[in-house]
Amino acid sequence: MPTVHLLAFFRMAAATAVCVWAMSGVAGEFHETGGAAIQGFDVVAYHVDGRAVKGSGEITGEYKGSIFHFKSAAHRDQFLAAPEKYAPQYGGFCAFGAARGYKAVTSPEAFSIVDGKLYLNYDAKVQAMWLQDKPGYIRKADENWSTVAKTTKVLR
Repeated sequence: MPTVHLLAFFRMAAATAVCVWAMSGVAGEFHETGGAAIQGFDVVAYHVDGRAVKGSGEITGEYKGSIFHFKSAAHRDQFLAAPEKYAPQYGGFCAFGAARGYKAVTSPEAFSIVDGKLYLNYDAKVQAMWLQDKPGYIRKADENWSTVAKTTKVLR
């Protein structure tokens, strides 16, 4: 390969790496899809309404670098007053996956509130396994999370 083409290749590769690094630096601490934490679902609704409710992109709040969507300004204000109370555990990644040592995406409808904390799961099938021993899985996920949080691979 001629030197000029090789140099151009390396410049392009370096520019791509910088762009990827910059984009990853924008995201916050929570699993995000399309720039919204928890796929744009209202984390307060899980606690207050007992169900998954899609939030509005017009009613948002930021916590730890992630943008959360809410169905109402009242929910946003509740969240901003005590975000640690409403934010999902393990960055919004699958709690069962964290217990097993990996990150996995979640389905907003597969959730549990345990001792006032929100836990999300990959899907209903994984949630059924999670429900068989929530305390045990929480204990294991808590032990694993400091390591799992640093991983970049996410199972989809």
